[in-house]
Order: sequence, then structure tokens, then C-alpha cells
Amino acid sequence: MNVLIGILEEGLIYSLLALGVLITYRVLDFPDLTVDSSFPLGAAVSAILTVNGMNPVLTLLVAMVAGGLAGLVTGIIHVKFKVRDLLSGIIVMTGLYSINLRIAGRANLPFFNMNTLMNNPFVKSFPAALQPWSKVIVVLVIVLIVKVLLDLFMNTKAGFLLRAVGDNKTVVTTLACDEGFVKIEGLVLANALVALAGAVMAQKNRVFDISMGTGSMVFGLAAVIIGTNIFKNRQKVNSSTAAIIGSIIYKACVALALSLGLVPQDLKLITAVLFLGILILGNGLKKKVKFHA
Repeated sequence: MNVLIGILEEGLIYSLLALGVLITYRVLDFPDLTVDSSFPLGAAVSAILTVNGMNPVLTLLVAMVAGGLAGLVTGIIHVKFKVRDLLSGIIVMTGLYSINLRIAGRANLPFFNMNTLMNNPFVKSFPAALQPWSKVIVVLVIVLIVKVLLDLFMNTKAGFLLRAVGDNKTVVTTLACDEGFVKIEGLVLANALVALAGAVMAQKNRVFDISMGTGSMVFGLAAVIIGTNIFKNRQKVNSSTAAIIGSIIYKACVALALSLGLVPQDLKLITAVLFLGILILGNGLKKKVKFHA
């Protein structure tokens, strides 16, 4: 039971990251490495604000703004200064490492004695039967809200333009819209979601650590690829739902590997092997999966 709860908790939190990667990788066709630092950026912002007495829910919103700014910088570097997409992300990712340390004040910032998103009087008032699932319930509510809002956005004019940038840039130009602006908009949204994931993770663990974003890009890609491959022939399951389910499945695979005797020190190796296996299995899927709502 504890293993299942752990899988759902972390799988749902990382599904927010997967939704961000879904936008950059699948919708924009943009390999954005910013996410490896915008994840801990959200955690650092949420942690330091919580330590200073801000409502945990409000810290999530501020973290999203911070993540959005990180995506904005990546977009400006790429669009305005004509730096290649991959290099733009690497530049911002590298710079954010120092910024995250500046925000948190140190490499590790615990806040165990503070009320957090998942440890507060309201959550403690849940019925005894729901207490073991309290964190899962809180994260699930956040994920469902984000999913619904994202799906609604992707069905607006701005959402259609976002998809058009990745599919057919000529369409965007034909509609007299600035392709660069739309791309920047997508990067802002994606990194805001990634930072939200980092903030929720910090609230769950009640600690910020500078290394917590390492491998975020790989995890997000793996979750998206798993989800889209499983549901590629099911039109009733949209891409955001597939990414969320893919994240949970990926976490379950990691938990299974650890339960078979591998030690936590092997986690990065497990992640690399799983990701390679996913890419090989999905090698037949050459076409880019579209975001259908």
C-alpha cells in the first residue's frame, strides 16, 4: 500500500512536469533543457516563501511566475538573438543553477516545522480513512485543475496557434501572427508548469535541494513517450491525459526496478536504461503525435 501511495504521489507530481515537456517537445518541437533548472527554481521559490510565512498555495502561484520568466528568457534568447533552441535552453539552465542558490540561500533548505501544502490543519482534518491518501488527494486536485485549464487553453485561438507553430509555421504567418511570439508564449507556459511541479515536490518533501531537477527533461520525455505510445490509437484519450498516465507508469517502473534489488544509487542508471528502452520500443512511431483535446 505504501509503495502504491508513493508511486501515485510522485507520479502525479511529475505529471505536471510531463505536461510542460509535452508542450515543448510534442507541440512546439522544441528541445528545451531549461526544465532541468526551472523545476528546482519552482522548488526554491516555494521553499523560501514558505519559510518566510507565505501561504503554501500562494507560493505555487509565485513559483509558476518564476518558471514562466525562465521560459521567457529562453524564448527571447532563441527568437530575438537567433540562438539555436538547444543552446538557448542550456544557457538558461546553466544560469538558473546560480540563481536557484541565490533564491534559497543554500544548496539544501528544509522547512519541516512549517505548515505546507500537504501538512496543515485542513489536510489533517480529513477522515482517518483518507489520511494515508491525503497527499495523493491534494496533488490529484492540483493536477486535475491544471489539466482542465490546459485543455481549455489548447482549444482557444492561442492554443491552436501554439500547435500550428510546431506543425506548420506557414499557417501562423498566413494568419498574420508572429511565430516568435507564439513560440515564446509556449515556452513560458511549459516552464511555468515545470516550476509548479518543482514547487509541489518541495511542499511534499518539505525541503529544497539544488540537485532535485537533475534528469527532469529525461523523465518528462519518458512520461510523454510512454503515454502517447500507449494511447496512440485511442482518440478518446487526449495528449494531456496520456502524459499524466505515462508519468505514473514510469514511476511504477522505477519502483519495480528498485523492489527487484537495485539500490537507490542506481536510480539514474535505471532512468537511462528505461528511457533507452522506451525510445527503442517507440522507434516505429515516426510521426509526431499531435496534441488533441
